[in-house]
Amino acid sequence: MKAGGPGTGSRLRRRAATVLALAAVAFTTACMPRLQPLGPALTEPQLRDHRFVTRDGIELPLRIWLPEGEPKAVILGLHGFNDYSEAFIEPANLWRRLGIATYAYDQRGFGRTPNRGVWPGTTVLADDAEDMARLLRRRYPHTPIYIAGESMGGAVAIVALADDQTLPVDGLILLAPAVWSRATMGPFQSGLLWLAAHSVPWMTVTGQGLHIKPSDNIAMLRALARDPLVIKETRIDTIYGLANLMDAAMADAGDLRAPVLVQYGDRDEVIPRDPLIEFVRRLAKADHRTSVAFYRKGYHMLLRDLSGEVVMRDVAAWISDHGTPLPSGSEVRAAQVLAGP
Repeated sequence: MKAGGPGTGSRLRRRAATVLALAAVAFTTACMPRLQPLGPALTEPQLRDHRFVTRDGIELPLRIWLPEGEPKAVILGLHGFNDYSEAFIEPANLWRRLGIATYAYDQRGFGRTPNRGVWPGTTVLADDAEDMARLLRRRYPHTPIYIAGESMGGAVAIVALADDQTLPVDGLILLAPAVWSRATMGPFQSGLLWLAAHSVPWMTVTGQGLHIKPSDNIAMLRALARDPLVIKETRIDTIYGLANLMDAAMADAGDLRAPVLVQYGDRDEVIPRDPLIEFVRRLAKADHRTSVAFYRKGYHMLLRDLSGEVVMRDVAAWISDHGTPLPSGSEVRAAQVLAGP
């Protein structure tokens, strides 16, 4: 008597594939990406001496640079991925001399915050930015307030402003914003990231071997390498969380209502040019008040490049008058790029 008919082998293979698929699902659901726990609820966020107390009671370190006398504008600085608020020390000192105040806090998961290295979630990061903007509006009821987001901080600013159209800010400054969404990343990279985040979320990776040059300011890069508050080894699920944030930022491009200044370096090797152009075009489709500047000598870390002062002064000039051409003339280069195919 035969053990099975001609279709037995294929049926067994299908069953084996089903068992393996179920086993994979069981394994990955047991290894979900980790998010920071939320603290106890407070009545409202608070600004204390060099601390920003969030709505759930977490204390985030806060740096403040004030000009002499009343500021003519206030900038809320949101730092980039694996960085912290000290990223704004040089631009804030220049803006202070030009009469502009700067406030910058360590975003959750970075710098001196609790649960450093663990991703807090897109909504939590955006909520913090919204709450901080409102606290600054209370402190400066009649002064223009702008959010300046660098890389990841730019994505946070986009989501925050799109999420709450009543947010009391007068404009958005996006410095090489992290808008490299999965749609522009490609299925292979995004799929590999999903698999890693759901199988080995605790694994850490570094940027070594990628041969990416984030800036031409080598002395600054060496200082960052020695700085213990700059994260050097990143959890896979934190990178996955960043991808979620970038997805949200790209999707929210058409929902921004305040004036926007987008600044990008021609030599940026971190955020590809194509996603940035797609983001700008989505802004344009929404009939948005957008100024765009491309810097021929600029890398990803625009404010800390060797030519960073050019970018800083463009920010100050745009704050003074959104309609006046930027001192650097970098809008001309942006127009050339955007007019291309």
